[in-house]
Amino acid sequence: MITQVQVRRSAFSETRTISMETPELAEGEILLAIDKFAMTANNVSYALSGDMIGYWRFFPAEEPWGIVPVWGFADVVASRTPGVEVGERVWGFLPMASHLVMRPTAVTDRSFTDGVAHRAELPAIYNAYQRTTGDPPALTAMEDERCLLFPLFSTSYVLYDYLVDNAFFGARQVLVGSASSKTGLGLTNLLSRHGEGRPRVVGLTSPGNVGFVNGLGTCDEVVIYDAIAALDPTVPTAFVDMSGSGEVVTAIHARFGAQLKLSCAVGATHWGAGRYQAAPTATPHAFFFAPAQFAKRDVDWGPGEIMRRAQAESARMSAELKGKLGIRHERGPEAVIAAWSGLVGNRIAPNEAIMGSVA
Repeated sequence: MITQVQVRRSAFSETRTISMETPELAEGEILLAIDKFAMTANNVSYALSGDMIGYWRFFPAEEPWGIVPVWGFADVVASRTPGVEVGERVWGFLPMASHLVMRPTAVTDRSFTDGVAHRAELPAIYNAYQRTTGDPPALTAMEDERCLLFPLFSTSYVLYDYLVDNAFFGARQVLVGSASSKTGLGLTNLLSRHGEGRPRVVGLTSPGNVGFVNGLGTCDEVVIYDAIAALDPTVPTAFVDMSGSGEVVTAIHARFGAQLKLSCAVGATHWGAGRYQAAPTATPHAFFFAPAQFAKRDVDWGPGEIMRRAQAESARMSAELKGKLGIRHERGPEAVIAAWSGLVGNRIAPNEAIMGSVA
C-alpha cells in the first residue's frame, strides 16, 4: 500500500491521509520506500507558491488536495530499470508519502532524473536524485542535516551569489527578513564571511528569536520588526525577505524609499500574515526564483559547479550548526500531520527541527 498525507490547497491546516494499492511497475520504473524527510517552514512556502511555481504538480493529487514536496531519503524496493538496483538509497525531492513510483532517466553512477512525463516541464533541479552509494562517511553521517539544511542552505548560497553577481545592487547593507529561518541564517553566515567590500548585515526577527540570532554571531545588528522605523534611512539597502509579511515589507519600503536598491521575496515564514501590496512607484518586491540563478551559473561556470559550491557551503554551515539545533523524529501519518500543523501554526522554535516519516 502507498499512504499519502495530503493538504487542502486553499486551507493548509486541513489535511487528510489516503491509501492506495501499489501499482505494478512498468518497464523502466522503480518503487521507492520513503524512509525520512525534513519538515520546515520551507515546505509551507512550497504550498504557498504551489500554483505559481508548480510545486503541486510534482506529485499530483485530486483537487482541492495537494501533496507538499519535501527533501528526504528513500530506498529502492523494486526496480525494472537496468542499472538501478534494489537496496540503493537515494536523496532528493519526495512527497509526504510512504512510497513513490519513479522512471529514472539520465542514469549515471552518482545520479538520475525522474523522467515521468508530468515532471518534464518542471524545474530540472527538483527532478535530479543523488545515488548515495559511495558517499563519503562524513556526508553519510549527516543524513538528517542533508534533508533539513542542505536545500535551504543551497538557497542561501544562491541568494548570496545573486547578490555578489550583481555587486550587491549598490547597497551598503543587506537586511535579512526572518533571520532566524534556516535560509535566513545561512545567508547571514555567507555574508558575514564575504571579505573585502562586505556590506553590513542586519538580521530582522521577532523578539523571542533575538537571542538565537545573536548567538549565531553572523549579523552586525539584530533588529526586531517593531524597530524597523529606527533604522538609518539614508543607507543604500538590499532587502532579502524570508518572512512574507506584508506589514514588514511595507515598513521597509516606507523607511528606505529610493535607497532600497533591491527588495526580493524568498519565503513566507509568516505565511498567515497579509501579503505586500506595492505602490506603483515603489521599488519592485519581486519573488526570487533560485533555479534561474542556478541555470545562469551553469552557463557561467559550467554545469553543476554552482551546485557543488552550494553543497560544500551547506556541509560547512551544517557542521557549524551542530549542537545549536535539536532534531526530533516523527513517525506515522498522524505524527506527520501534527508536525505539519505546528509548522502552519508557526509553533516550531528556530532551534528545533523535524524529520518525518509516513511509513
